[in-house]
Amino acid sequence: MKKTLLSAIAAAIGFANGFFGSGGGVIAVPALCLGGLETKKAHATSISLILPISAASIFFYLQKGAFEWKTALLLSLPGLGGAVAGCFLIKKIPSIILKRIFGVLLIISGIRALIS
Repeated sequence: MKKTLLSAIAAAIGFANGFFGSGGGVIAVPALCLGGLETKKAHATSISLILPISAASIFFYLQKGAFEWKTALLLSLPGLGGAVAGCFLIKKIPSIILKRIFGVLLIISGIRALIS
């Protein structure tokens, strides 16, 4: 992919993460796959993109007072456990199944967003 296109995609990922509070991976994973990365590598690489982008988003949310420390801390430990479990599981399932699961998740998320 050309640097200009990659930069535009990265900006869209950052925007989604900052605007929605998350969601950059929804853009990153398909974009990375289109760029030639294998599905599992695209998922793993999107995490490395989201971490610094999320840190920047947290910084600005903190400045606006729009951050709930108690809830974040309460949910962090189970979230980390889920992340570890997901990392182990992704190694064991075929890429085509991963693509389908991700696609179903996107469809369900889209429908929920439209009707809520």
